[in-house]
Amino acid sequence: MSAYGAIKAPSTSAESLATRSYALANGLTLTTYPVSGSNTSPELIAYLAAVFNQELAEGKTYPQEGPLTLEEFTNYFFGAATIVAIFTPTGAAAPATVEEARAGRSWEEAVGGCYYIKPNYPGRSSHNCNAGFLVPPVQRGKKVGGALAESYLHYAPALGYRGSVFNLVYSMAKKRKHNVTRANKVDNVASLRLWDKLGFTRVGVIPKAGLLKTGLNNTEEYVDAFIIHKSFV
Repeated sequence: MSAYGAIKAPSTSAESLATRSYALANGLTLTTYPVSGSNTSPELIAYLAAVFNQELAEGKTYPQEGPLTLEEFTNYFFGAATIVAIFTPTGAAAPATVEEARAGRSWEEAVGGCYYIKPNYPGRSSHNCNAGFLVPPVQRGKKVGGALAESYLHYAPALGYRGSVFNLVYSMAKKRKHNVTRANKVDNVASLRLWDKLGFTRVGVIPKAGLLKTGLNNTEEYVDAFIIHKSFV
C-alpha cells in the first residue's frame, strides 16, 4: 500500500531475469538472484526477516519502528521483485539457483544482501520504482552495497521501470564532540555517496523527516532526509 492506495507490481516477473555476478575488490564474488516469495526458501526469508528487524531496532536507516511479523516482512520485501545476493566461488560458473549457490552453508555465511524493487507510486506514475536494501551486519565492509546498487541499475530497467525514486534517504546527523563513534552515525552516509557516484540526483530535502536513534547514547533526534531520483531513459 502507498498513500495513494494499492500498488500493482510490474508485469515482468523476477523469475524471468537472469543471474549476474560481481567481482568484489576483496577477491570475493557476489551473484545476484531475482526471486519472488513463492520460490524462496522459508528459512531464508526468516533469516532475512531477523536481519531486517535488527536493522529496525537500531533505528538509523528505515522509517518503520518494528519489529515486523514474518508475514509483514514477506509482504514488504517479497511482494514484487526481490534480488538476493549470494557469495559464490570466484572464477566458476554461477550456480543456477539460490539453494545451489548456498552450497550447504548457513544462510548467514552465504547471503551477502538483498533488496526489493517495487513501484513507488500507483497507476500513471507506476513506471517510477523504489528499492530497499539490506546487508547483514556480518557482511558489511565487503563492498556488497556497491555491487547491489550496480545490479539495481540493471534489474530495475529490465523490469520495465523508467526511473527510480528513493523517498527517504536520511542524512548524517550533526557531529558532536562526544558523539563520534560509528554506532551513533547514520549508516546512510555511505549510501548517499554511492548514489551520487552512480548518477542519482538529490531532488529535494525533507527537513526533520525521521526521528532516528542518532543522538548521544542512541537517543532519538530528528534528521533530514533526501529525495533521490534517477532516470533510466
